[in-house]
This record gives sequence, C-alpha cells and structure tokens, in this order.
Amino acid sequence: MITIRRSRPDEGDRNIEIWRSAVDATHDFLTPADRLAIDDMVCGFLPQAPLWVAVDENDRPLAFMLIDGGHMEALFVDPAHRGTGIGAALVRHGLALHPKMTTDVNAQNDQAVRFYERMGFRQTGRSPVDGQGRPYPLIHLEHLN
Repeated sequence: MITIRRSRPDEGDRNIEIWRSAVDATHDFLTPADRLAIDDMVCGFLPQAPLWVAVDENDRPLAFMLIDGGHMEALFVDPAHRGTGIGAALVRHGLALHPKMTTDVNAQNDQAVRFYERMGFRQTGRSPVDGQGRPYPLIHLEHLN
C-alpha cells in the first residue's frame, strides 16, 4: 500500500538516491558534464525541499514530487517501482491541491511526455532550452480538467 505524505529532513539522502537512479534510467540525452552539474545543483537543494513523497508500507520513499505555486517542478520515481501507479498517484495528489497544475517535461524524454498526456496534461508551449539555459528543449504542460 502506498501512502503520500510530506518529506522529512532525514530523507534527503534517499530522495537524492531516487533522483539519481530515475535520471540515470530516463535522461540518457544529458551529456556527462551536464549530468554532473545538475547533480551538484540537486544535491544542494533537494534534501531541504518541501517534497511530497510516496512511501511503502515500511514508510520508505519510493518516489517524490515537488510543487511550487501550482507548478510541478519535479516528479521522480525509483526505477524499481516504475509502472506501478506511484507516479500517477502523486500527480493525482498534486491535482487535488492544484487542479490546473502545470509542469515542464524534457522533449527528449518520450516516456514522460506520454505519461503526462495520459494523465490529462496538454501542451501549452515549448522552450528551446531548459531552466538553466542548457540545450535540452522543454514542453510546457497544463492539466485541463
């Protein structure tokens, strides 16, 4: 059984572990240098970020989501638990809080693009670079009720 709750300060290492394994499984388009630079940035803020976590029956985080002002900044699922509905449960939780939630997805991450489309998100725009100006195009999405 999956429970969704707020993250705790002592879970920073686990959430970084989830992020790293998820990125390694889905972001093969990143250059090694960019992957390292992004890792440094994530390690600097993720442990203190106000995350929603999906935990198993032992209260171990399996996935997390970060929402800021109705915009989902991050959704990452431990690859060992992908395809089990955990990501969808987190998104539904976010939508209960923010029915018109928005997010951005890397255009090169086809699996994520299809996931968000299945969840009812529709494209509202595109950017040729990511939020840090790197050459990874983004698709801007909004949930349409």
